Amino acid sequence: QMQLVESGGGLVQAGGSLRLSCAGSDRTFSSYAMGWLRQAPGKEREFVASINWRSEDTLYADSVKGRFTISRDNAKNTVYLQMNNLIPEDTATYYCAARSRGPIYSDYERLADYDYWGKGTQVTVSS
Repeated sequence: QMQLVESGGGLVQAGGSLRLSCAGSDRTFSSYAMGWLRQAPGKEREFVASINWRSEDTLYADSVKGRFTISRDNAKNTVYLQMNNLIPEDTATYYCAARSRGPIYSDYERLADYDYWGKGTQVTVSS
């Protein structure tokens, strides 16, 4: 069973950058599609970005397109989210998620698409 641990969150000023990391425990990490989702206080969890098993295909929410980049290093069992030009609206808890079925695709935007979740890392962007 896959266990996911996020890191890299913190407090940053608007316009700044952060890189989130998510380490997976399963030795078959490379056979999962991976995603990042976030949840702001009082709001529903929403899709941010996803990547297929071999980094051939990615998908982004419109709100982060051009500012965030998802990538993965299967040799390190890790997926990343590089976040640039952060704005206060990006403040949320960011969750890493893994999907075992159909890893050749990346178009997994729904929460129900994912089989495993991390506990999240907090990102706070001050104005």
